[in-house]
Parts: sequence; structure tokens; C-alpha cells
Amino acid sequence: MISPALAANPVALVGLAILGLIVLVLFFVFVSFFTVWMKALSSGAQVSIGTLIAMRFFRRLPYSHIVDARIMSVKAGIDLSINQIETQYMAGGNIIETVQALINAKKAGIFLEWDKACAIDLATKGTSKSVMEAVHTSINPKVIDCPAPGSGRNTIDGVAKDGIQVKARARVTVRSNLDHYVGNALEETIIARVGEGIVTTIGSAESYKFVLENPDRISKNVLERGLDVGTAFEIISIDIADVDVGDNIGAKLQEAQAIANKNMAQAQAEIRRAAAVALEQEMKARVQEMQAKVVEAEAEVPLALAESLRSGKMGFMDYYRLQNIQSDTAMRESISKPEEDSNPQG
Repeated sequence: MISPALAANPVALVGLAILGLIVLVLFFVFVSFFTVWMKALSSGAQVSIGTLIAMRFFRRLPYSHIVDARIMSVKAGIDLSINQIETQYMAGGNIIETVQALINAKKAGIFLEWDKACAIDLATKGTSKSVMEAVHTSINPKVIDCPAPGSGRNTIDGVAKDGIQVKARARVTVRSNLDHYVGNALEETIIARVGEGIVTTIGSAESYKFVLENPDRISKNVLERGLDVGTAFEIISIDIADVDVGDNIGAKLQEAQAIANKNMAQAQAEIRRAAAVALEQEMKARVQEMQAKVVEAEAEVPLALAESLRSGKMGFMDYYRLQNIQSDTAMRESISKPEEDSNPQG
């Protein structure tokens, strides 16, 4: 009930309303902080009201979320301070998942420090991996198919020394190495190294039969290469799931080489044929040239005879005797040649 004097003073009325609103807001804020403070206190993870207020108004942090992470750790027997959890949150980490990973590691008897868990969480940020998966794989070993199912290949193919192709599939059992998880290679490197080891082992075999008879030899050779060095995993075992015989690569290569040699020989023969044709045409051109010179020389004979007759070097009787000699020569040539049948089919 508002008094008549207060109702007659609007300024005082507005001030009273504002004061009431402030008191109401402070009440709800206090209830909110008090609820979180009481939840932490009842869980044995006590946090002061001042710390909660500082997180909310000065550091702009989700104080309830951070307190939940502390309660979870304390309940599991891991005493994490608010500052440690705040630091991980401000670095962009997933504090709830990091605390859960720490708890799982402790229950499995795996020693994992908070700083190491935070580093793994930040290292896997933005990837398909997580600190929980790293701890889970460390507890329960993971099986990796080689080649990877999404690689577009079903087998790893190698060729033995006898030229026969061998196709193999492997299953690699790995465990996360939490001490080397940050900054080291993941599954893709393991798959690549195992594939390389399988191809090398098959290629060093004298015969494909040796590989078929001793598939465990592939596993032993690959394990001896220390493929998990520089990776985030420890290889427990490599098992050959399947081994099949492929194509006769050696025969195909020999066939391809034979075809290449044949094509090369044909090309060289064609080059020699073209050279011979060119030489033949050149010879024909030279024959034509010589014939032209003969015709030219024969054309000069009558001129030379006429000049000899005019100059007196040769008389008419000499000319007649020359004609007689030529006629006699032509007659002898005709007699020496066999008679040609003018109608061979008559």
C-alpha cells in the first residue's frame, strides 16, 4: 500500500521502483550463485562466492559449467583446481571431455597427468579425434584395416621375384601411446607404413608360393621394421587377413617388351625401306640425266659431221664409208639377236 505522500511525489515513486528492480535482480543473481555454490559445497568441491562472481562478471566464463567439471573430478578422486579448469577452457579445450578422459584413465590404471590430457585435447581439436578416443584406444586396442576401407583399394598388391602378383589384406591392432600422442602421426601413417612393409616383403620373396605358404612371415618382417616409431600408437600385432594370387605381371611385362621390340624393328625396317625407295628414285633420276646427256651428245654428231665436211677434214667418201659401217653394224646386231615371235599366243 503506497502512502498518499509518496504517491504525490512521482520522482520518489520512480526511485522506489528502480530500487525494487535492482533488489529483485540482485536476488535472482544471488540465488543463481548460491545454487552453484551450494552444489559445489555439497559435492565436496567447494568454490567461494567471490570466485564465482569473478568468473561471471570479470572473466566472462560459464561458471556453472566450470564448477560441474570440478565436481566431476573431485567425485572421481582427482583434485583439480578452478584455475586449472579455467585455463583449459580459455585455451579452447573441452573441459568436460578432458576430465572424463582423466577419470577413465585413472579407472583403467593408466597414468595420465592433467597437463598431458589438456595437450591431447587441444591437439585433437578440429579433427575427428578426441582425448576421450585416445584414452579409450589406450584402454581397448583398436583394429585398423590395411588398406583403409575408404581408399578405393581392396588389397595391397606386391610382385614376387618370379613375376607373380600377390594380393594381401592386413589387420593392424594398435594401442594409443599417450606419452607420444601430441605431435605424432596417426592412423594414416600406420596404414602407409604397413602397406610398404607388405609390398617389400612380397617383393623380396623368391616365389609367390613362399608367400602363400608362410603368410606369418609378412607379419614378422613388418613388425621388425618398427613401424610405430614417430606415431601416436603402439603396434600390438599385424595379422594377415587374406592372401590371393593375382596376375602374372612378369609375363605381361615380357609380352609388352616383345611388342615394343617388334614395333621398333618394324619402324627401323620402314626407315630402311623408305631409304631404299629414295635411293631407287635417285638412281632413276641419274639414269634420266645420263640419257639426256646421251641424247644431247647424239644431237651434236650431225653438226660435227657437217662441220667436218665444210672444213674439209672429212670427204664425202669418208661419210659414205661411215654410213656403210653403221649399216653393217646394225645388220650384225639384228642377226645376233634371237627372233621374237610377233604373236606369242598364236
